[in-house]
Formats: sequence, C-alpha cells, structure tokens
Amino acid sequence: MNVRCNGARTNKGVWNMQQQISVITLGIASIIRSRRFYVGGFGWTPVFENEEILFYQMNGLMLGTWVNPGLDGDMNRPSGPAPSPYALGHNVTARADVETVVQGLVAAGGTLLREADEPPQGGFRGYVADPDGHAWEIAWNPAWPIDERGLVTFGM
Repeated sequence: MNVRCNGARTNKGVWNMQQQISVITLGIASIIRSRRFYVGGFGWTPVFENEEILFYQMNGLMLGTWVNPGLDGDMNRPSGPAPSPYALGHNVTARADVETVVQGLVAAGGTLLREADEPPQGGFRGYVADPDGHAWEIAWNPAWPIDERGLVTFGM
C-alpha cells in the first residue's frame, strides 16, 4: 500500500510533487462495524478514534474510516453516479496466510467476494469486502518482497 519514490518529480515546471499517498479515507455507515472489521479482522490498532472516525497508522500512510455523511460533506461531493470500482491491497509474506487472513476478515463481519485462488499472472489472492462494501485484495506474490517494515517492492 505504500507508494514511494526517490525524489520529487517536476510537472511541466509548475510544481514538484513527491510520488506518495498520505491518507486514504473510506466512508462507512457504522463506526462499531468498521472497528470490528479492522481491529478484529486485521488486528490493527487505531491511533485516533471518536464517535465518527478511526485512524490507523500504516507503514507510510494513514487509513481513516469516517461515518457518512460526514465524509461526503467534508468533500462537498455532489450526488451522482457511483465511483469506479477499486480494491485496496494487503500483501502477506506466505501463500497460506492469504486464506488465514481472508477467513479472519469474514469472521469479523466482512463479505467474501472471491475465494482464494491463483490468478493467471501468478501468486495467490482472495477478495473480501468490509461491512461498507470496500473491497480488499489479500495477496501473496513471490515477486513482490515485503521488508521488515512491511513495505512491498514491485517486482515481475
């Protein structure tokens, strides 16, 4: 989940922007259900929480879950078509861990979207939606090493 680069890039001389994501915030319906999924399923510990938002310190970014309509109001987002599909990814260090994590997330209130299997490009993955429908890919990819800090490196 961590995006890193070796320095700033120039965008046509207008600004220099580091290639990184600092915060991902997901809209949720219930703080209780969200906490059960992320704390009970992944085993993560919030660094901040109140009655409408939870923040988790990740390896290089923050993940927030915010009760709607608070997030929509903060964005001043007009009603319209649903956003395009997306998946958040959580890579594990061993193939067997994929099924263990998928089962734990389902037990914590997630919905199984895809049983763990081997995609055509290799590795092993399964998909689970959190209680608000946000898709998570749980994946093992032998070409993408994970260091001791939990950072994934792209590989082919």
